[in-house]
Amino acid sequence: MQYVTLNNGVEMPILGFGVYQIPAEDTERAVSDALAAGYRLLDTAAAYGNEEAVGRAVKSSGIAREDLFVTTKLWVQDSPAEDNTRRAFEASLEKLGLDHLDLYLMHQPFGDVYGQWRAMEALNREHLAKAIGVANFYPDRLLDLIVNNEVTPAVNQIETHPFFQRAGYQDLMREHGVQIQSWGGFAEGRNGLFTNPLLAGIGKEYGKSVAQVVLRWLTQRGVVAIPKSVRAERMAENFDVFDFRLTDEQMATIATLDTGASLFFDHHDPEIVTWLAERRLDA
Repeated sequence: MQYVTLNNGVEMPILGFGVYQIPAEDTERAVSDALAAGYRLLDTAAAYGNEEAVGRAVKSSGIAREDLFVTTKLWVQDSPAEDNTRRAFEASLEKLGLDHLDLYLMHQPFGDVYGQWRAMEALNREHLAKAIGVANFYPDRLLDLIVNNEVTPAVNQIETHPFFQRAGYQDLMREHGVQIQSWGGFAEGRNGLFTNPLLAGIGKEYGKSVAQVVLRWLTQRGVVAIPKSVRAERMAENFDVFDFRLTDEQMATIATLDTGASLFFDHHDPEIVTWLAERRLDA
């Protein structure tokens, strides 16, 4: 495994396992298979509804806590945001069965972002969250958060895949010490990603699948990736990406696939903003 060092010195695996859209009843088995395959970075969220299942898999794995890197995410909180953020954190921690998190992310750039962030800064100072960061923050929101607060986010988890590459934004984040992390690294198969002739051609040269080429491309760029699968053989395949290296020419060729636009949703779209900002979790 390769690691990235976050802006507070915490080391984070560059390749992990995500559980977005895995039903709670399937999550424990999937995470157990992922841990058996060698994954040590696990990424979940309160909004996914499967934190308890992740926690059960971690407990039954027998893997030492210090060898794991566990991330979960805070959903938009009602006022008073600081108090509710701490309660939400404690609820997630209890569901996971852990005494601390390695990374706690603000899931969406909506609601009382500053109140939520102040609470997260306190959790970080208390060593309950070894690192704190954000997700789905566009450059304007990220820079606003950085310049008006004490702690700079360690991570920004954003949509990043061959059709939406975020190279310029990655450069900006690097300038400010923020680690880029990808969600949707396979674009959920959209735009025919898994049959893309350019990616397939590169994979053929190395005896690798399109998925492996994409993960190699992400990690070679220094992007933390969290591919999801419910199939043990696919998990193992996705983990096997450190025995080859793409050439500069191949990296440049993949860069031509960038459309510069999201394939999912735009956080600047008023309808999307309204839907996300008004959604609340039952817990």
